[in-house]
Amino acid sequence: MRIVIAMDSFKGSLTAVRACEIVADAVQATAPGTEVVLKPMADGGEGTTAALMTAAGGQWVEQEVMGPLPQMSVHAGFVWLARDRTAVVEMATASGMQFLRREQLNPLKTTTYGTGQLIRAAMEFGAERVLLAVGGSATVDGGVGAAAALGWRFSDDAGVEVGPGGGELFRIDRIIPPVQELHAAVEVLCDVDNPLCGEHGAAAVYGPQKGATPEMVETLDAGLEHLADLVHAQLGRDLRDLPGAGAAGGLAAGAVAFMNARLVSGIDEIMSRSGLRDAVADADWGITGEGRFDAQSLRGKVVSGVTRIARQAGARTAVLAGQVLLPPDAYQPAGIETALSCMTDGMDLEVALANSEPLLAQAAREFASQIMVS
Repeated sequence: MRIVIAMDSFKGSLTAVRACEIVADAVQATAPGTEVVLKPMADGGEGTTAALMTAAGGQWVEQEVMGPLPQMSVHAGFVWLARDRTAVVEMATASGMQFLRREQLNPLKTTTYGTGQLIRAAMEFGAERVLLAVGGSATVDGGVGAAAALGWRFSDDAGVEVGPGGGELFRIDRIIPPVQELHAAVEVLCDVDNPLCGEHGAAAVYGPQKGATPEMVETLDAGLEHLADLVHAQLGRDLRDLPGAGAAGGLAAGAVAFMNARLVSGIDEIMSRSGLRDAVADADWGITGEGRFDAQSLRGKVVSGVTRIARQAGARTAVLAGQVLLPPDAYQPAGIETALSCMTDGMDLEVALANSEPLLAQAAREFASQIMVS
């Protein structure tokens, strides 16, 4: 029996790497002699660098950069994939919410400047291609902070450079390109289709979870609209109707406008670089999973991507998740044979999070016991 274990992270409790290890240990303990291959997964959000470094091999290059607030300094970095001179930058390692206490969350003030510093450092390291993972941000600044770190200048109508944060976007009057153009191709790993502005945009959809009040959302959305107008008028790029431009508080839009970036599927890029297709070519099973298995899991997330690759290879697919919120008649037509929940009926979520490792191990043992008798 050959099983490929391609887990996503369980947000707030387990990294993808650790989840894969737990499942592998439990399966081999229950079904001795089973061959397991670990391919930690991510979809371009938090945990992307760790998953790729493990699954595809790579070197961690540490950097000290600005955190999500201008007065903060954080230890971040990027993954260097020497084979094709590619750097993987995960914005959450520099501009993520995990650095802020609840009372510090304020997208009017938070900035992507540190993410821009990572991109610059990667290019100076010799990157010819930068993969930018954009999940987990604390920002709604349209990528202006990152662009400023790359040499772009943003001034008001008096010629004074505006400050950091989404609350300053409405003050921008002139966008001044850097003296030297970027010398690396930038691709944004993006699996959402939210536009930059409006009711489905960066501020309205993602602003509240980053600390924005309804009044802040209005200010931020107006600022992003203003930025889009300026980019169209001064740079000739239309960001308003670009699917995915609202990802990471508009950093995706800023990457397109100021880094000439392309938006690509995060899960497809990571599956390709991890060698997942080759790994499942002769596998009997693919095991994937995440913290919450619901309808969204079947649309552009890790579970859907792994299931698609496994199905094409003729392997059966199982999902091990913190919570399984879909009935079999919803997930089986998608190619998933079985889905097991770590949480039992009536279990409190906080208890489940605190015991995520033994609960996932138990679910993996249950799966292994099922396939041994099937």
